[in-house]
Amino acid sequence: MSLQQVLQPIPKTEDMVFKDKFVERYSRMCDFEEFRKYSLSFLRKSIRVNTLKMPVNELVARLENRWKLEPIPWCNEGFWIQDKSEEKRRDVGNLPEHVLGYIYIQEAASMIPPIVLDPQPGDRVLDLCAAPGSKTTQLAQYMKNHGILLANDSDSTRLAALGINIQRCGVTNCVITNMQGRMLKDMEFDRILVDAPCSGTGTIRKSLKTVNMWNPNMVKRLAGTQRQLITTAFDLLAPGGTMVYSTCTLEPEEDEGVVDYLLRTRPDATALPIKLEIRRSDPIVSFEGSTFDPRVKNCLRIFPQDNDTEGFFVAKIQKKE
Repeated sequence: MSLQQVLQPIPKTEDMVFKDKFVERYSRMCDFEEFRKYSLSFLRKSIRVNTLKMPVNELVARLENRWKLEPIPWCNEGFWIQDKSEEKRRDVGNLPEHVLGYIYIQEAASMIPPIVLDPQPGDRVLDLCAAPGSKTTQLAQYMKNHGILLANDSDSTRLAALGINIQRCGVTNCVITNMQGRMLKDMEFDRILVDAPCSGTGTIRKSLKTVNMWNPNMVKRLAGTQRQLITTAFDLLAPGGTMVYSTCTLEPEEDEGVVDYLLRTRPDATALPIKLEIRRSDPIVSFEGSTFDPRVKNCLRIFPQDNDTEGFFVAKIQKKE
């Protein structure tokens, strides 16, 4: 990205114009007017209680006089948060509870991948694309700081935030590494999370520049990286182990297409159903001339209008014994 692109002003929602190709593409996947309405609307603030430092009921008792906390159905530790006073504060990051690591500010749909992965205390867990650490710290709290959690990221500039968040949340079973995913070898993990870098079309409501940056060539390039990441991770998975592949994009080529590639190239891989209390859209089984493995129907595809969240894609993969 050029410096000029970085410095250009963020467009106002009323000025947003979706590219013709984008409109045509997404109209085939969903009700585009609903998608547009939610993508350009206010995104509710949400938090996750860090149970490594404080039980959920104690945290709720600390905040409920000032803040309205609405439980997130699919996450026992998650809440949408809204100031009940006339001030209508939005700066949740300035709360002492955030500074002390009692809560983590995290988008509601982003909490899904660690829940689906379901790591247990004592597991060997890999978070392949970990920074800045929202899902890493969530994995650690489910592991109760027992077992080994390897948090890797290839982008060294993001490691500072990862380290700070791990320390702030009281995570003690984590090792941080900085390398390309394909360089991880001669290791074996019980559970692996691949929250892959993506085109981010599910995050338009908090990053409007995504609309301007989107183009089909970028999607194809990212899909190549994602195919490499998912196969690398699967090869590190122990027999009988579980892997979750997730993105915050809604592009079939980066979602079902990547899972299809894994299922075709790794015969010992299978996609499992995701049982979660959440509204969802049908996974894409064919797109632009490509027909995907029918097991991609087990994946979780969420558009912003489904639950008034960001858009997200989650696949649960198991390696056969």
